[in-house]
Amino acid sequence: MGKIKVLLAEDHAVVRAGLKALLSHEPDMEVIGEASSGREAVDKAAQLQPHVVVMDISMPEMDGLEATKAIRNLGIPTQVVILTVHAQDEYLMRALQVGACGYVVKSATDTDLLEAIRLASRGEVFLYPSAVRRLLSEYLQGGRTTSDPLSTLTARETAVLRLTAAGYTNQEIAQKLGISPKTVDTYRQRIMEKLGLHRRSELVRFALRRGLLSED
Repeated sequence: MGKIKVLLAEDHAVVRAGLKALLSHEPDMEVIGEASSGREAVDKAAQLQPHVVVMDISMPEMDGLEATKAIRNLGIPTQVVILTVHAQDEYLMRALQVGACGYVVKSATDTDLLEAIRLASRGEVFLYPSAVRRLLSEYLQGGRTTSDPLSTLTARETAVLRLTAAGYTNQEIAQKLGISPKTVDTYRQRIMEKLGLHRRSELVRFALRRGLLSED
């Protein structure tokens, strides 16, 4: 096998540049494309068919987990490594369920990402020890897990929930997050569906109960 061909899917240009610089120093890796949204990541994966996609969870248009599932459904031999700022196993089960081969915390990219890419290129899975312990525990419990609705939200969806509950308008939220008001609407609809809520007042109560807002 020649160089591992990698597609970088990350909505922040500065972060993409840093990842590309990191990978460029590896003699067995080559960055063949970049994507700044989940939808673009799916399209470029179909077009370029890289060995590995490094996928940020919080992406516009289509979040990283949805994009991962879409890529795996393409039927191409591309593997996906999830990159996230979240705690190591916060989205672990969902990442594995949609077909990801690895789950790397951004704060450890300089050490863990390279190993995760190499493992994924061979069809193997990169997991932190804490994640392995959690999976083993759930297996020993017969697969029984506790479902936390908040854990189903992406980081961007959580931010939209927090700002919506705090009383910000679509335009204000869009400006704060660097997205369009239409995208804010899309995120809010997903939040409502995932949490089983129907009105803004319910969002506020949910945010208060979960400590996302202070009473004042």
